[in-house]
Amino acid sequence: MIRRTLILTLSAAALALSACGRPQEKAADTGAPTELTFSILSAENQASMEPLWTPLLTDLSESIGVKVKPYFATNYTSLVEAMRFKQVHMGWFSASPALQAVRRADAEVLGRVVDAGGEATYKSVIIVKKGSGITLDKVLSCDKTLNFGLGDTQSTSGTLAPMTYLFTPRDIEPAKCFKSVRSASHQANAFSVANGVLDVATNNSVGLLFFARQSPELAAKVETIWESPPLPESSIVVRRDLDPALKEKIRQFFLTYGTGTDEKAARQREVLKGLAYGGFKPADNSYLDPVREMEAGEALAAAKRSGDAGRIAKAQAEFDKIRAEAAQKRAIEPAAAQ
Repeated sequence: MIRRTLILTLSAAALALSACGRPQEKAADTGAPTELTFSILSAENQASMEPLWTPLLTDLSESIGVKVKPYFATNYTSLVEAMRFKQVHMGWFSASPALQAVRRADAEVLGRVVDAGGEATYKSVIIVKKGSGITLDKVLSCDKTLNFGLGDTQSTSGTLAPMTYLFTPRDIEPAKCFKSVRSASHQANAFSVANGVLDVATNNSVGLLFFARQSPELAAKVETIWESPPLPESSIVVRRDLDPALKEKIRQFFLTYGTGTDEKAARQREVLKGLAYGGFKPADNSYLDPVREMEAGEALAAAKRSGDAGRIAKAQAEFDKIRAEAAQKRAIEPAAAQ
């Protein structure tokens, strides 16, 4: 009886998944989808982000001739999975989740974000409450007296960058260093630090900008005690199996958005201003190379901690390979730009 029930349950789940996929498969068969879904990897809440993104997606819909609807979530893994199972066709991803989408969800990078000042990078930061007396030396003392907040495990600025540039070089494992460690969104961490719930937390320069815009009184209670080297800004990612002509329309939309001199372009720049962006520039998957380097560095550090000679040798070879490839690309890029 149990076996029969299990079989029926699995069969029903399979039929449900199949039914979810049919409309999109039908659209793919015709080569002319009637609706596309754009994921927004929001470190903030949907209520605050939706009004900022809706005008841009409306413009995108009009430009490519296909309705585009948003898909908001603060969980990095779920959005990668949504793209993997074709529930999402394109989206705005920060660097580390974008790399996961490329690896696991048949995705590719077609553009990158440039901030309002023209920069294509941002920084991971460590924040504390003003007046707390907590310094970076105190954080690194690992006396297990501080409550610490990391970002999502897939977050570039919330987890990967502080591990790569701050903790791992000092052989510090947060779980063994602090009184407690929890993972949350940048917005949640900022609120927790400002209100004294957390002693210290990770965040990023863009997240603090939005925090100051939305909650200026609370933002005034927070200060930064550490910054990472520059990190690749967010990117626009699409599924590789989208119709090439449609992908090109999407690419051209982003690369030209807000670049004109007419009234329409001026309105688009106001939309970008709301997102704290200056616009978008061309990019491909190589844009994510710095994240590959950081991941390889973390894998090597973990291998060394294990003491397994074979694992260390393998991780070291992969790390050296990725660094050499990235260095070669960096050497070529200036020459190509001339």
